[in-house]
Amino acid sequence: MPHHGRVSTTTIRRRTELAAFLRSRRDRITPADVGIPAGLRRRTPGLRREEVAQLAGVGVTWYTWLEQGRPINVSGQVLDAIARTLRLDQTEREHLYRLADVAAMPGRAPHDRLEPQVQTVLDGLVPLPATVMSSRYDVLAWNTAYAAVWPAIQQADETKPRNLLWRMFVTPECCNQMLNRDTELPQMVGMFRAAFARHLGEPSWTGLVERLSAASPEFARMWAAHDVAVPSTRVKIFRHASVGEIRLSVVNFAVTAAPETRMAVYTPADEETRERVAWLVDHPGAPAVDHVHAAPVLPE
Repeated sequence: MPHHGRVSTTTIRRRTELAAFLRSRRDRITPADVGIPAGLRRRTPGLRREEVAQLAGVGVTWYTWLEQGRPINVSGQVLDAIARTLRLDQTEREHLYRLADVAAMPGRAPHDRLEPQVQTVLDGLVPLPATVMSSRYDVLAWNTAYAAVWPAIQQADETKPRNLLWRMFVTPECCNQMLNRDTELPQMVGMFRAAFARHLGEPSWTGLVERLSAASPEFARMWAAHDVAVPSTRVKIFRHASVGEIRLSVVNFAVTAAPETRMAVYTPADEETRERVAWLVDHPGAPAVDHVHAAPVLPE
């Protein structure tokens, strides 16, 4: 049943996000996926609201209200049924629960103050490139190997913040060092989306989304997909003007003393990359790109 009384702005925003997420998950499941004849005159390729409600064993009106973002009571048992019907994976299920304010993990306020020992650890990992970043993808610290591979991280201003999402999506493609963008950028946006659910209504987060969406249609499209993801060990492929292609496997470690921060450590995926990274560490002034563009204008 709907709640009565005053509803907070954060709750409204969270329910709006929940409604959009449910619709996006429903749209990706075809009737054939769940054994329903496709029939005629379907406006979308996905399931209808009443079909999701029937499969989950909940009332059509109640599910409609949920998808409309109304402030109704939601139980973990019902969310489980909806998650199974929509075939949500673990990351998506946690995202659903967080948006519905059900069995949410206690949040901790993020901060970017790192203990000096963290830099010592980073420095001790050389020649492996390593950095510490927030869940917003703000780069907080790095070692000399990281700066050798990505020297631009050492320069930052209002038009070029030290934020990896901004740099990946706003840097012109000809100067963007990442080669496997098709797989890496959706992963980054998915991780950012999962973290965003913990910060609905916070100006620093909503402002970043607005600026990125205005500066990059590619980001806006991925953001609208409502996909979520968690850190995983995978190979990233970069180009460096001084040494050519480098392939690095990235492993993420939580920095527990600084909530919502993680250390990303890059290990060479092959011997050729190992030699090229070692050369870059020995030649820290080597240019990463062969030309430069004027800094992009940061949207207001």
